[in-house]
Amino acid sequence: MSQKVKAAIIGSGNIGTDLMIKMIKYPQNMELAAVVGIDPASEGLAMARERGIATTHEGIEGLKKLPDYAEIGVVFDATSAYAHKVHDEALRADGKLVVDLTPAAIGPFTIPPVNMDEHLDATNVNMVTCGGQATIPIVAAVAQVATVHYAEIVASVSSRSAGPGTRANIDEFTRTTASAIEKVGGAAQGKAIIILNPAEPPMIMRDTVFTLSEGADEDAIRASVAAMVRKVQAYVPGYRLKQEVQFERFGDNNKLKIPGRGEFTGIKTSVFLEVEGAGDYLPSYSGNLDIMTAAAKATGELLAQRIIERRAAA
Repeated sequence: MSQKVKAAIIGSGNIGTDLMIKMIKYPQNMELAAVVGIDPASEGLAMARERGIATTHEGIEGLKKLPDYAEIGVVFDATSAYAHKVHDEALRADGKLVVDLTPAAIGPFTIPPVNMDEHLDATNVNMVTCGGQATIPIVAAVAQVATVHYAEIVASVSSRSAGPGTRANIDEFTRTTASAIEKVGGAAQGKAIIILNPAEPPMIMRDTVFTLSEGADEDAIRASVAAMVRKVQAYVPGYRLKQEVQFERFGDNNKLKIPGRGEFTGIKTSVFLEVEGAGDYLPSYSGNLDIMTAAAKATGELLAQRIIERRAAA
């Protein structure tokens, strides 16, 4: 029996196509068996066919008709939050493990350097959002050494790298990312903002993270952030600090007011990031694509390894 697990991608837009190329260029323990779309003229489906991968433009029903469907163990959904709800129900009923790249948030939030090992028995894992993948590790880094009362992230991406699926998910992006800032990042209260920047030439993905915390000094926070950046760089080499971490202290004489939470002393930490993509599909300015698909691929590989281990034990 093959030691690789067959996988499929639903969604042939920017995210699905970038993920497809990564799975082909950097193979591990998964074999990409199918790419699914709804537009017969999709560039992503054409690229898949050129590479000898089975395709269908009939959505999930078309996937079920493919000869290899029964053998597929992991399915990546790169469509929309609305569509994912339908896909998830059908796929899990057929015993597939689902990696959700939409903000549907049906399964547990998964950020590889923070909690990837915690959800290996889940049948659906959610990759939050591109902004969440870039910024929540930083919130978690501060929360590892301090009590984070509030965290706010601003993700700014080139409008060229935001396809129809991303644009359809803007409202879900803000809600899902804010929730994951709290549930995974460890902040008591979270807020998320996304900006689609139309600048020409296209700008690289930039992210800003603000945290309000107490219980740790600047050196501890700075060291924790640096360690987390290295963890993310292990699978997204273009992830980096744009400048040194910035701090502002609040004492008894100038307490910081957080709406709905009261007054606090402590430290405001500002972290400025940029994410340069690997250029696997869209140009390197599309770091938002790269960090999402790299995180999904890494998570899928762990789920596939669990399937391989179960096969061996059977």
